[in-house]
Amino acid sequence: MQNPGESRSQASFIGTLLLLWLAGVALRLTILAVPPVIPLIHDGLRLNATQIGILTGLPSMLFAIAAVPGSLLIARLGVRTALVVGLAVTAIGGALRGAIPDVMWLYAMTVAMGAGVAVMQVTMPPAVRSWIPQRIGFATAVYTNGLLVGEIFPVALMLPLVLPLVGGSWQWGFVFWSAPVVVIAALILTLAPASGSTSNTSRRWWPDWNSHLIWRLGIMLGTTNATYFASNAFLPDYLRSNGQGAWISAALTGLNIGQVPASLLLLAFAHRLERKAWPYVCCGLLCVLSTCGIVFGSGAWVVAAATLQGFANAVILILILALPPLLSAPDDVHRVTAAIVTISYSCAVIVPVISGLVWDVSGVGAMAFAPIALCGIVLVALAPAINHVKPAGS
Repeated sequence: MQNPGESRSQASFIGTLLLLWLAGVALRLTILAVPPVIPLIHDGLRLNATQIGILTGLPSMLFAIAAVPGSLLIARLGVRTALVVGLAVTAIGGALRGAIPDVMWLYAMTVAMGAGVAVMQVTMPPAVRSWIPQRIGFATAVYTNGLLVGEIFPVALMLPLVLPLVGGSWQWGFVFWSAPVVVIAALILTLAPASGSTSNTSRRWWPDWNSHLIWRLGIMLGTTNATYFASNAFLPDYLRSNGQGAWISAALTGLNIGQVPASLLLLAFAHRLERKAWPYVCCGLLCVLSTCGIVFGSGAWVVAAATLQGFANAVILILILALPPLLSAPDDVHRVTAAIVTISYSCAVIVPVISGLVWDVSGVGAMAFAPIALCGIVLVALAPAINHVKPAGS
């Protein structure tokens, strides 16, 4: 029979995990509200294809640009306050995107929203280290599961449920998906554990760009981010170009839904896979194999290959996001995270551009997937070094 102290401790542990999960959900709610209503935005603001491309690419660019300033915010305000600030900026920017019917206003508020999400992304690993230091891998899997769920909700519910509730207005649809972010911010502000004991004024925030660890982790995370974003970008046009347009929706759904089982699996086994190289090698090879399946397969085989790629991407994402709090000193987690987020999302911007150029120059749609397959090979090449990296202070 548990004593009252143990019961309170367990309740506190579960409550903190729930807050991490909710913060993970908030990382994607406002961003993934955009794709379902792009046709409405296109018609309402008379945007061309280039302007739509800018709109969809701005968040990833901000993830890279605003990560280091997010580190500064954590150093000055602490983990909990920085996370709440990121949530608040995300909610305000997300809700105001449609307040004025002007494309520049839409861009400006998208930039604000992306900056808020960037701060949140940098804050999550330090929050895991500060709030649940004894279960870092498990806690990382928990908030990443929230992130993946946050990707699914707006995509699945915006058109059939939310738009009818708000009179078909994409502007009010953005407000709808920003409202839960406000609630999550309030819950974290009032219920989350306080930040660590280190004085904010003495904390460093600028990353050590000379660190081999930072570049290794950043590029490894960059391979999975680039694979995910480039596959989402080129899969529809590639399937349309080879007469398989009927499979576009199923393949994209598989690519995204396939991530959820991976997050559930890591909830059970993350602690056994932390800081081991073989999961990265296996998942890197799976990414190469699944990319080949997308290129050379047809019909249901393409859907299966896309689902496999989503699964492998999610495993890599969760394991790498657990490494900064595992391998860094407590007061360096935010600096290391900011650096690897900057590097990884730079890869996520660059690789799709390279894929597009390869397609344009060669005139062969399948060639767009060559840089994507190369990402898996790079991951396999970098993974073995993880076995030789020691945690700070060990």
